[in-house]
Parts: sequence; structure tokens; C-alpha cells
Amino acid sequence: MLPYLLFSAAMFSVGVYGVLARRNLLIVLMSIELMLNGVNIALVAFSRLHGGPDGQVFVLMVMAVAAAEVAVGLAILIALFRTRRTVDTGDLTSLKG
Repeated sequence: MLPYLLFSAAMFSVGVYGVLARRNLLIVLMSIELMLNGVNIALVAFSRLHGGPDGQVFVLMVMAVAAAEVAVGLAILIALFRTRRTVDTGDLTSLKG
């Protein structure tokens, strides 16, 4: 179980680095997905350790929320790119048109 948790922590850490260090919104969205997948791996590992299906059911719920997040996030990203012609977070400091 320890290798799965180490891999999960590494994936989550790479995701946190991507969210904090990158300025491209598409990279930030992909980093959030990495963080969610890292948590999912940890949930499945703990679920297998304890022998119950609770963690795996919760992973399915997290995956459904992640799919919705991707759809809404990409729609917002496309709308921002159409109006501002950039997806750089430094250029998107205000929400005014």
C-alpha cells in the first residue's frame, strides 16, 4: 500500500506545483485534474486496505465532479480567450470587460 500512497502524494504534489507556478489557465486546469487523480489513488488504496467499497464509490463521485469541472472550466476558458485573446492568468486580473 505504501507505493500507492507515495505515488498518490507525488501526483498531488506535481498538481500543486502546476497550480502555483504556472500562468496558463489550461495548465492550471490540468494540474487540478492531477490533484484529483492523486486523491483518487489514495482513496482506492485505503479502500482496498480496509476491504470496503466505500472509497471506490467515493472515487466514482469525485470522477463525476471532475468531469463536470472540466466541462465548465473549458467553457469559461474558451469564453475568456474569445474576449481577451489570452489565457495567461497575469493578463486576467479584472473581471470587467
